[in-house]
Amino acid sequence: MNPLLELRNVTKVFSGGTVALDDISFSIDAETPSIISMAGESGSGKSTMGMMILGFLKATTGQVLFQGKSVSGMSNKEEIQFRKQVQAVFQDPFAVFNPFYKVDHIIEEPIKNFKLATSKEQAREMTNQALIRVGLRPEETLGRFPHQLSGGQRQRLVVARALLMDPKLIVADEPVSMVDASLRATILETLHKLKTDFGITILYITHDLTTAYHVSDHIIILYRGSVMEAGDVETVISDPKHPYTQLLIDSIPWPDINRQWGQQEIISTDDDTSEASKTGCKFAGRCPHVMEICRRERPPLYRESFPRVAACFLYQESEVMPGEKLGELFTQIDIAAKAATTAPQTGANGATPDVTMDE
Repeated sequence: MNPLLELRNVTKVFSGGTVALDDISFSIDAETPSIISMAGESGSGKSTMGMMILGFLKATTGQVLFQGKSVSGMSNKEEIQFRKQVQAVFQDPFAVFNPFYKVDHIIEEPIKNFKLATSKEQAREMTNQALIRVGLRPEETLGRFPHQLSGGQRQRLVVARALLMDPKLIVADEPVSMVDASLRATILETLHKLKTDFGITILYITHDLTTAYHVSDHIIILYRGSVMEAGDVETVISDPKHPYTQLLIDSIPWPDINRQWGQQEIISTDDDTSEASKTGCKFAGRCPHVMEICRRERPPLYRESFPRVAACFLYQESEVMPGEKLGELFTQIDIAAKAATTAPQTGANGATPDVTMDE
């Protein structure tokens, strides 16, 4: 079976020579729905990757494949099906709406364009059900203009529109960065329900590692268009191995007055856009552990420990994992997690304990 989504050695170079993505390869399993975070600072290539997966940008080299078919080489019929199966939730929940139309328009248009309903009554029922699924009350939402709804309501409307298409993949690009903190948990919970209740895989693009930690199954850390670290989100966030990931974690403010913020030592004697960083590790100019080999060679992904890989020569004694195998790592993590949740609990002597309660 073909992966749901696959990137094969994808590079994107914009006019002027800016490299947004540099030889990225990974895949997402079609059988197990999951939430995969793409995280990194501004300019790391996260949103560019999302736009390429959605088919809005073409790769300079390499291929983006959805269910085995190139996103950039689809027929009209295939593209229509692709647009139904791959949906987007963007950062700004207001820019999606035309302020001259009531919010009903954003739901009614895809129903009409994709011929999802055979009557007005069926279309209205589909609209109501989509709103209810994302926690909105149709009677309090429909008939209003965008400015009459909160940012959280507008964003959930966008999610409801995506859900109408019965998609297999949603690309969520910073979906909570422009809503109040009090509403973020609600939207993140909605995204999580899309995975658990509807079997939808979500590519969650963010610079916020705290939300990535709470909502994701797996995480890929990007820096200047390259993968620095990837694996199980719990492992990567709680015990980061790549110096760049450590820097990101150390930059998170903690609600602890006894803990200092920004204790990670960073060497900044080099410009990390220097010639050395073009041939060696891209993070060499900012890394406190930089070695001579870091300036000469680009580090591969080292399987430092299961379930994670890190592109750092600090772990060069570990097994090298080809970039195209990154999707297999996620699959192995999913299998291990499923086995852990379904395995019977055993007592100290290896026997399954009796949990029968007395009446």
